[in-house]
Amino acid sequence: MKLLLILISSFVILQPSFAASPPNIVIMLVDDMGVMDTSLPFLTDTADKPKRYPLNDYYRTPNMERLAARGIRFNNFCAMSVCSPTRISIMTGQNAARHRTTNWINPDNDNAGPQGPADWNWKGLKKGDVTLPGLLSGAGYRTIHVGKGHFAPREFEAANPQAIGFDINVAGASIGAPGSYYGLKNFGGIQDNPKGKKKAKKTGSAVPGLEKYHGQDIFLTEALTVEAKAHVSDAVKAEKPFFLYFAQYAVHGPHQSDPRFAANYANSGKPQQAQNFATLVEGMDKSLGDVLDHLDALGIADNTLVLFLGDNGSDAPLGNEHAVACAAPLRGKKGSHYEGGMRVPFIAAWAKPNADNAHQKRLPIAAGAIQSQQAAVYDMFPTILKLAGIESPAQHTIDGKKLDTLLTGKPDSTRDEKFLMHYPHAPHRTDYFTTFRDGDWKVIYHYFPSEVSESSHYQLFNLKADPFEQKNLATTNPSDLKRLMQGLIAGLEAQNAVYPVEKGGTTPVKPKLP
Repeated sequence: MKLLLILISSFVILQPSFAASPPNIVIMLVDDMGVMDTSLPFLTDTADKPKRYPLNDYYRTPNMERLAARGIRFNNFCAMSVCSPTRISIMTGQNAARHRTTNWINPDNDNAGPQGPADWNWKGLKKGDVTLPGLLSGAGYRTIHVGKGHFAPREFEAANPQAIGFDINVAGASIGAPGSYYGLKNFGGIQDNPKGKKKAKKTGSAVPGLEKYHGQDIFLTEALTVEAKAHVSDAVKAEKPFFLYFAQYAVHGPHQSDPRFAANYANSGKPQQAQNFATLVEGMDKSLGDVLDHLDALGIADNTLVLFLGDNGSDAPLGNEHAVACAAPLRGKKGSHYEGGMRVPFIAAWAKPNADNAHQKRLPIAAGAIQSQQAAVYDMFPTILKLAGIESPAQHTIDGKKLDTLLTGKPDSTRDEKFLMHYPHAPHRTDYFTTFRDGDWKVIYHYFPSEVSESSHYQLFNLKADPFEQKNLATTNPSDLKRLMQGLIAGLEAQNAVYPVEKGGTTPVKPKLP
């Protein structure tokens, strides 16, 4: 009888611990994938129902569709207009204006631009910074980085993602793009010489850490997927909760064709580079499906949260960079000040919905739903930490807000619908600008007016009435312009932003009220 009581007591003590086994977390971040680079429609009609556009019928992403059926997709999810600012926002929960990595990081030098701020954070993250993987690792998670890092220049510690809290790093470095997607070219380690003969050559853009695949007829996306699955298996075997940050190099240039999918676009009538881009999209989607299948096979899908997103607007090689073209019907693309430059796909789902799972009870996610309320990349940081039961250090400022209510498919009245995107640099598709969204309204401030800005400091759009940014209201709605500019200036000041400088000098040039 005494032994029986001891066994029962032990069971009672151990059972809650087992039931509360921490959830696994997967972030799949796709480089240069905008909200229209998919067969899954994100944009909606006036009744908030998904609406298909021609680009949705061009791309093939069945696994994004599969994931969205299990969870919720956002049609107003915002990122920075270039990559490194978004990546550091995910890691820190801070807006780029605050963490000051406001441009993509050049691996070898400060690329502020001719009138860029000298005190922007071109060195990116550093060892000791408060980061999502660092906090998760400290709480017992196995933190796995696979793919593109781009957190710091080559000579600094955080060029290796292990310096910011990842236990494992596969292929992450200072580079922002692969030298090549082909294993036969050692992912950029082999270049063609002028006579067409292959020769080994040192190159700063070769993807590191994948030597086992060198010389093989394997595409980079597939090699990274094999590695991601292997490290997830190792974590499960070790009975460790894991955080997999799978940062695809796809669909960033060079836009090389993934031969597994080339035939699907051969008769599309689109230019070859656009076809190549589409193969990169479909290869990335297959990777997503392979990861979902692997979670199912390991029996951990119902305890794994999957967050899928792009890092900035589309860079599809289709049409003018400021027109309604590569992100149609949205205007603009990566690096521009229009919505096509900063609207990205975002899907959140439990890899296998299970209403009886303790974590899914705590964070219920609507299945097959669309959320229209605005959110942004830095919101993932507090959402993940809360789910994992981890507190961020009190001294660490967080701009993001938890997505919990939005993930249920309901509106969240406690959130303001504001998004500040600051780019005090050049050259890019748009130079030296800040955008500010507040509800239905969006203002763009151009520090140095040009033809791109309609020769004005100001562009103003009502995104509800004009979602594709065709009618500039800056001159016809002066009170709205002033209100939005007041919000833009207040946001920059609150986040201690840095500004472009006067030509040939060092004096900061700040936005002016109209």
